[in-house]
Amino acid sequence: MKTPAGLQALVDDGVVHAVLRQLKSGKEASVFVVRRGDEILCAKVYKDLGQRSFQARSQYQEGRKVRGSRQARAMGKGSKFGKKELESAWKNTEVDALYQLSAANVRVPRPMGYFNGVLVMELIADSEGHSAPRLGEVQLEAGQAREFFRFLVRQVVRMLCVGVIHGDLSEYNVLVDPQGPVIIDLPQAVSAAGNNNARAMLLRDVSRLRTALARFAPDLENLHYGEEMWALFEQGELGPETELTGAFVFSEDDADVDAVLMSIEDARQEALIRQQGREAAAQDD
Repeated sequence: MKTPAGLQALVDDGVVHAVLRQLKSGKEASVFVVRRGDEILCAKVYKDLGQRSFQARSQYQEGRKVRGSRQARAMGKGSKFGKKELESAWKNTEVDALYQLSAANVRVPRPMGYFNGVLVMELIADSEGHSAPRLGEVQLEAGQAREFFRFLVRQVVRMLCVGVIHGDLSEYNVLVDPQGPVIIDLPQAVSAAGNNNARAMLLRDVSRLRTALARFAPDLENLHYGEEMWALFEQGELGPETELTGAFVFSEDDADVDAVLMSIEDARQEALIRQQGREAAAQDD
C-alpha cells in the first residue's frame, strides 16, 4: 500500500521498513500494520486535535503532569500554545502509560518507541497471525468468562498499584489473543492519586468488564471487585497480588451524585463518538 504521510518519516529513517495495511481508523488515531525487519508490528498515528471527536474533558486532565506552570496556565486558558501543549500531553499519556504498565507486568501491547507523533508497538495477533479480536467479538464458555474476568481484575489491580486507572476500559478496549486478554487504548488514563474522579472511573471500568462477561456467566454480577480494591487502595493495603473476594459491604451514605452525572455524560459522549464513527465508516465506503 502507499505509505501514509504520517509514517513516511519513519520509513525514511529506517524505524520501520514497510507499511503493510491499515488496521483501523478512528477519530482519535489511525493504526497501521508495519514491518521492521522480520517483525510485524503496529503503528498508531495520532490525529491532530481539530480532527478528533474525543475532546479530553476536564476530569481526564486533572492530576496530569505538565512541563511547568506556563504550560499549565496556557492549557487552562485554551490559548493556541495551550492547545498545542494539551495535544502533546494527550499523546504522551498513552506512551508513558504503556511503558509504565509493561514494567509493572500488566498485559498491554509492548511499546517499541514514539517517533514524531507515532507510537510503534507490539501487534496483538490471533493464532493465525491476524489482528486479535476484541473481547466484545468473542464467544465464551461460562468458565472461560469467569477466568477472563479474574485475569482482567488482576490487571486493573496492578495498574492501580502503580497509580494508573484506564478511565475508559470496556469490552472494546480489550483484545483477546491465544494467551488471553490484552488491555489497549490508554490516551485517557488518569492518575489514581491526583484525580478527584479516579474512584468513579475505576468503578466504571470494572463494572463495564463485569457486564460484558456476565453475558456468559451471570453470577459475575454479584462480584464487586472495584469497590473492594479501591477500599484497600485507600487504606494502603492493596498489592499487585492481593487476593480479592469480590465481596463488599456498601455504605448507607448518600449516593455519589457527581459520579452518577459523570456516568451519564460519559454515556452521552460515547454514543456521540460511535455515531460519528459510523458516519465516517459510511463515508469511507
